[in-house]
Amino acid sequence: MTTETTDETIRTADVVLLAAGRVLLIKRGWAPYEGCWALPGGLADAGETSLTAAARELEEETGITVSTAGLRKVASYDAPGRDPRGRYVSVAYTATLPSPIPPMAGDDATAARWWPMDALPHLAFDHAEILADAATR
Repeated sequence: MTTETTDETIRTADVVLLAAGRVLLIKRGWAPYEGCWALPGGLADAGETSLTAAARELEEETGITVSTAGLRKVASYDAPGRDPRGRYVSVAYTATLPSPIPPMAGDDATAARWWPMDALPHLAFDHAEILADAATR
């Protein structure tokens, strides 16, 4: 008898949006990490690329629109255990604005705000690593 196990991978996308020495973060409205600050991002829909998902999630969670042409890939993040819900693989993107645009929290974000890069809160998931990688590019 053979026991088959599946390791269903869920695709997500995250955005590091920078402006004038600040980064845009959202406060999570759902578990895991409910109430914690994180990069805007979320699940890629069926048939959607991670790039399209990144632009869509940024707009849904912050009200800020950045074209897919304005997003640059940082890296893919796939460490086992990076998300307590299961096997999540995220592709992170970055973009830079000349100055911060006032965000408006939406979707599953209860707040959105620009944080100075030298005074960041504790970040959910592995978002501190993603942010550090984006900052060096």
